[in-house]
This record gives sequence, C-alpha cells and structure tokens, in this order.
Amino acid sequence: MSSSPSNVAFKPYQVEDGEEYMNEAQSRHFETILNTWKAQLMEEVDRTVHHMQDEAANFPDPNDRATQESEFSLELRTRDRERRLIKKIDDSLRAIESGEYGYCETCGVEIGIRRLEARPTATMCIDCKTLDEIREKQMG
Repeated sequence: MSSSPSNVAFKPYQVEDGEEYMNEAQSRHFETILNTWKAQLMEEVDRTVHHMQDEAANFPDPNDRATQESEFSLELRTRDRERRLIKKIDDSLRAIESGEYGYCETCGVEIGIRRLEARPTATMCIDCKTLDEIREKQMG
C-alpha cells in the first residue's frame, strides 16, 4: 500500500547556504514528490478495481461469500483512505501553484523541508500540530 510518501523514491533536497525558503527549486522538488505519490495511489486504485472485478464471484458457500465480502470491505476502506489522501495531495499541489505551500496554515511560519519530505501534505508546523493533537486528546 502506498499511503506513505516513504514509498516514493526521491533524493533529499540539499539546502544551500542563504537559499530562500520554498524557492522554485524546492517547489519543483515537492511537486515531483507529490505527483509521483499521487500516481502510485492512482495505480493502486486501478489495481483494486480490476482485482475486485476479476475476483467477484457468487460463492454458493456462505462462508466463502462472507470471506470475500470481508476482503472487499477492507480493500474499499483502504481505497477510501487513499482517495482522501489524493485530495490532500491535490490541495498541496494547488498550494504550490499559489505560493502558499510550506507555510503553517495556523501561524504562518515555515513548516520546514525535512518535515515536508516526511509528510508532503503537512499544513501545520510541528508546534501547531502538536498543540492540535493535545486539544484533540482533551476533547476526545
């Protein structure tokens, strides 16, 4: 499953001294990562559709039918997560186009190259994300 950018092979970006954050080269670097990741996810979706079409059978045995339905249900939940991830990737690609990518949507500071390489769809700096998760735990 490709729900992690770790499956996307890329060379870590080497920041030059005095290099401006999220310049054209950095933007292109993340655009490539995001587009590659999206393509991998789309291939998984296509594979699942073909697999389900090929494997769909009307088993006379209720146990076999239940097993197949359970497997399909799990695959569909996985694909639904990936569909939401593709939307986040598309949002990130739009943010690159608009020049807003790489900045925290909460406080506006730089998210950071290494954090974005680990989580290319990140929209918050680590401090704001940590506070957000603490609030979630307290509310949850």
